Amino acid sequence: MSDTNPETEPETEEAPAEETKVANEATETAPEPTPEPPPPAKPNPHKEDEAAFERLQEGRERVKAELGKVIIGQEEVIDQILLTLLCGGHCLLTGAPGLAKTLLVKSVAQIFQLNFNRIQFTPDLMPADITGTEILSDTPEGRKLTFVKGPIFANIILADEINRTPPKTQAALLESMQEHQVTAAGERHALEEPFFVLATQNPVEMEGTYPLPEAQLDRFLFNVLIDYLPEDDEVAVVQQTTARLGEPIEPVFTAEDALAFQKLVSQVPVSEELVRYAVRLTAASRPSDANAPEFVKGWINWGAGTRAAQALVLGAKALALWEGRAHVRIEDIRKLAAPVLRHRVLLNYRAEAEGATIEQVISKLVEAVPETVS
Repeated sequence: MSDTNPETEPETEEAPAEETKVANEATETAPEPTPEPPPPAKPNPHKEDEAAFERLQEGRERVKAELGKVIIGQEEVIDQILLTLLCGGHCLLTGAPGLAKTLLVKSVAQIFQLNFNRIQFTPDLMPADITGTEILSDTPEGRKLTFVKGPIFANIILADEINRTPPKTQAALLESMQEHQVTAAGERHALEEPFFVLATQNPVEMEGTYPLPEAQLDRFLFNVLIDYLPEDDEVAVVQQTTARLGEPIEPVFTAEDALAFQKLVSQVPVSEELVRYAVRLTAASRPSDANAPEFVKGWINWGAGTRAAQALVLGAKALALWEGRAHVRIEDIRKLAAPVLRHRVLLNYRAEAEGATIEQVISKLVEAVPETVS
């Protein structure tokens, strides 16, 4: 017999079968916790700028190769025109006839796939011939005035021999160049972006012409001087143009690329020291400035304004970007002094009597202005 007392053994309480079943079902059907999604990636504000910079660097050599199909030599002229487009400014081309000014501008338009219009300025050209005019036309609602756009409505405008038309017609370009719009009958008509005006002047025959006023000259970012080619380049031009048809220009960029490049140029950093140098260089061209060199007071009748300093800094930014650099050097500003100041500095009769040219004056000015002020 067993000595165990059943009354002293601990009794084990069993959970009711129904409660156990409910607990098991609850455990089986309980949803697993949903993992939290990873935080969204922070947008890179510079991604578009980096892509635009890469496109510009990749296409630089292609641009030169395409322009080389039709333009021989004139590397500095080509660079300055392209810098004008990168800055979103306007350019004045000065040179004798037959130096391929029209062909160069048209080729640049083809490379950027931009709409191109050429306006031949003549003494009888009227403002409406450029901007457009309203005509009476029949519509389903009856007769009404309809605005017909003029040749100014394009991306690149070649204003050929702009100094051969009267000031009234020249002034029709001012609103377009500054505001990128045309106003007709009180209605504003926006121009397509990007918008560039490249005007040519013939310095050989000035009789019967209308020189541009200083206010309009100041609207041009650069004044690019196109000179005759060296003998070897001129021989190559004659051989190429008389032997066969030129190769077609292949597009490299688009209008959207041009707008992206303009945005990128404005973001290139430049030190305050270089900005001050550009301002001092501009101020030194004014005879009334206390720090102006003596030759400036003797040879210059009117110096450059603040817009010249802006053009120097903006052009230097574009030059740095075009050469693949992310910063501006003082050499960039000096290199652009001539195209920026050439049409903004007016020489007096004394300079002409002594045989001083605007190129010599600008060169002396760059040498006279120190990099820093001690």
